[in-house]
Amino acid sequence: MFDRRKFLAAPFALALLASGCTVMEGRQTAGQYIDDATITTKVKAQMVEDPVVKASQVGVETMQGVVQLSGFVPSKDLSVRAEQIARRVDGVRGVKNDLVVR
Repeated sequence: MFDRRKFLAAPFALALLASGCTVMEGRQTAGQYIDDATITTKVKAQMVEDPVVKASQVGVETMQGVVQLSGFVPSKDLSVRAEQIARRVDGVRGVKNDLVVR
């Protein structure tokens, strides 16, 4: 026999399931966005305090705990130093170093 309640509940179940997959598609929840913004701020602050790295040369973005460094630096040593600074910040799950040495 046809169960009308199950038939009507199916679209809602699908919508709920689909909304749970948004993080897997590269999107973030509000909480994750705030956490990532905090990590980005902490990384930038550490770079500003560092006497060697010029924070203005390094772009920092964070997505789901992975920090991406971008920009141009004058030496490989500065690229490595910036990556080390980022890795030491609490909450960082990984670092993608896209810094270009000029």
